[in-house]
Amino acid sequence: MKDINRIRGCLIGGAVGDALGYAVEFMKDSEIFRTYGSAGITEYTLVNGVAEISDDTQMTLFTANGLLLGTTRKMTRGIMAPYPHYISLCYKDWLKTQLAEDFKLEAPQYAWLNNIPEMNHSREPGRTCISYLLENRLGSTSNPQNNSKGCGGIMRVAPIGLYFEDNKYTIKDIDMIGAEAAALTHGHELGYIPAAMFVHMIHLLSHHSGVSVLDAVKDAKRIMSTLFPKAKHLHRLTGLVDRAITLSADSKIRDLDAIKELGEGWVAEETLAIAIYCSLKYEHDFEKAIIASVNHSGDSDSTGSVTGNILGAHLGIDTIPQKFLDNLELKEIILEIADDLFNDCKISEYSNTTDNVWEQKYIYHTYPNKI
Repeated sequence: MKDINRIRGCLIGGAVGDALGYAVEFMKDSEIFRTYGSAGITEYTLVNGVAEISDDTQMTLFTANGLLLGTTRKMTRGIMAPYPHYISLCYKDWLKTQLAEDFKLEAPQYAWLNNIPEMNHSREPGRTCISYLLENRLGSTSNPQNNSKGCGGIMRVAPIGLYFEDNKYTIKDIDMIGAEAAALTHGHELGYIPAAMFVHMIHLLSHHSGVSVLDAVKDAKRIMSTLFPKAKHLHRLTGLVDRAITLSADSKIRDLDAIKELGEGWVAEETLAIAIYCSLKYEHDFEKAIIASVNHSGDSDSTGSVTGNILGAHLGIDTIPQKFLDNLELKEIILEIADDLFNDCKISEYSNTTDNVWEQKYIYHTYPNKI
């Protein structure tokens, strides 16, 4: 069952981890602790009064836009392509936000998010995402276009786990939508299988009460072996996940040392493993988990984002400290997208239901400029 508190928590939580980690993304751990003190970075670094989000949150929102675009087409026209197709259309619109100034405020073809001026900023986008979207060389799990396993595939797919309900899609179907969304730009098995595993975890945690993070991890690991039985590199992911589980139960090890054993998060399996470690270690303390997830050498905004998605889905938005809600860039837009994922399209070609705002968003793509 959809839970608006958990959907909001997942998207806001991901943005919190992203914004906290973005300030230290390219810093070595020694530099982080030298700059911010023995606890590392624990508060936002504000730029013009704003805690800036990176491409991780941007692309997460465009993933959500793509899901709702596809459903709206099905509801209003009775036909649609697979969801990754609509996600790819929105990623191409996201690409416009990362390019030269004269591209930034062009009317989008599919994504209303391009109409938000604050969205039109380049925030250290991944080279793989940019190059393959520019070249229009988008792949799939059956037809990969590269051998990339960078974390650009996993950090954007949380909305897929949030959106679909069990009575409409099997959880394996949902996982595969996550894998295909990642495989658009990341063709290595470890570019898209961790994304499927992440989506599985998000779905269980956000839709089923009483599921622990460890329950979600173990079930996701089990399902990956059935979804991808011939994957040559699955053992690398499952081994790293098992190590994360073991480390999270060791009260004597420092977070930094544990994370160093798991990697730096530049590739998807390491991003997921670090996020799993932090989410298990601090399952009931969002703040401690987020702080641990970003204070290391490596891709701190992505490890923070995925950790925030997991615990936000598990604990809900009410558990996120106010200090992380204050000054968060695009907070209202993130909440609006979360609410759209929860409420879904109510318009149908067979009913007289109307929703002018929804139409401007997901049919005409002119919101909020024209209502």
